[in-house]
Amino acid sequence: MLFCIDIGNTHTHFGRVAPGGQSVAHDQGELRTAEIEKIGDTLASLSSAATPIVGIALCSVVPGATPRALASLAKLNLPVWQINHSSELGVPLHYPRPTEIGQDRLANTAGAVALGAPPVVVIDLGTAVTFDIITRRGGYEGGIIAPGPALMTRYLHEHTAQLPLVEDVITPVTSAIGKSTVEAMRIGAVLGFVGSVQACLDRVLEELSEAGEPNARILTSGGASVVVAGRLRQPTDDIPDLTLRGLAAAWALNP
Repeated sequence: MLFCIDIGNTHTHFGRVAPGGQSVAHDQGELRTAEIEKIGDTLASLSSAATPIVGIALCSVVPGATPRALASLAKLNLPVWQINHSSELGVPLHYPRPTEIGQDRLANTAGAVALGAPPVVVIDLGTAVTFDIITRRGGYEGGIIAPGPALMTRYLHEHTAQLPLVEDVITPVTSAIGKSTVEAMRIGAVLGFVGSVQACLDRVLEELSEAGEPNARILTSGGASVVVAGRLRQPTDDIPDLTLRGLAAAWALNP
């Protein structure tokens, strides 16, 4: 088994995954990225002689947190591998400046390919929302980056004089007509967010069709995926541990 770690802007997710990426991550958990120094002790508590750990695979979108994580992981005395744009992912990167691609998006690409042949659209819904498009003809083609629902309400709070900070942007709304300021902000974030995701997805699928690609699978992941679950016109498969699986898949491709 591998320890796989996804260091995100707000939270760091981790779990044990079999190399290859097809299997579900075990012992999944999370901690705040601001407390990344605890990751070594946290993973040490998951170690078991029955399931020996052969190494650690990680991705990070927070450069300042990466060295702190590596220092904490050093106590486990295991080989540590970090995915990057030069890593083998199972498909080529058809992208002008691959150094700009976030490591989480690289891991998602490897995870999506491990689950089946392209074309596939990966929508990772977290603090930021990323679309990653993998085609049959070109491999990784690029994608879209947009704000997640929590960023919408935080921006309103920080850039207005009287609007409060609304933190619950996960619970579904039952009406499009808000009866309070907080309710109105939640409706704007949740319904507006779903509409934004749908508009982006429609345009991506249209371009893929125009390029002669067959119907694409749509994979969702991330904490805000619950907001769009069952609300998009196209069928989707939610893979909550896609990034962790992708790290395990890429590890197997990069001996």
